[in-house]
Amino acid sequence: MTEPHMDEEPPEHGRYVLYLEALDVVPEADEADLVAAVLRDDCVSMAQSAVNRHMERRAAELLTDSHFPAWARMMAATIGDRDFLTGRLREWTLLRAIALDEAWTAEEVTSASDWFQRTAVEIISSPGALNLLAECGRTRRVRNAASRRIQESKGRTGAPSRAGSMHRS
Repeated sequence: MTEPHMDEEPPEHGRYVLYLEALDVVPEADEADLVAAVLRDDCVSMAQSAVNRHMERRAAELLTDSHFPAWARMMAATIGDRDFLTGRLREWTLLRAIALDEAWTAEEVTSASDWFQRTAVEIISSPGALNLLAECGRTRRVRNAASRRIQESKGRTGAPSRAGSMHRS
C-alpha cells in the first residue's frame, strides 16, 4: 500500500492556473464559451474563483468603456444563478454607474459588500460616493480610506472638496 504524497499539489490547483491563463487570452468571441466550460468543472469553488478573477480583470478593464454593458449581459447569462458571481457582477455594475456619474443610491453603496466598499474607495473619484463612504462605510478601514481620498483631493485642487449630489434613481 502506498501513502499519498503530501507534497503533491491537488489537481484542481493546476486546473485553476490553466483556466486563468486561458481566460487571460481568450478572444472576446469565445469568452462566454470558455467561462461556461470553466463553470462546468467538478470543483465548484475553484471554478467560481477562476471566473471571479477573470471577471474582476475584465470589469476593471471595461469599467468606463462602452462595451461594458454588453459584456456584463453576456457574463450574467453565462454565470446564471451563481449567487456569489451574480452579486459581484452587480457590484461592478454599480461601480461603473458611480464612475460614469450615472444613477446610484446611498443604500446601494452602504449595503454593498466590504469588497465593494474597499474597491470603490480605491478606484472611484465621485465626491458624493467618497463622502458617503467616509461617513457610512461599513468598516473603519473603508471610512479612513475614503477620508484620505477626500483630503488628497482637497490637496490637489487647493480647494475644499465638494460633497457632490447623491444620484438617486
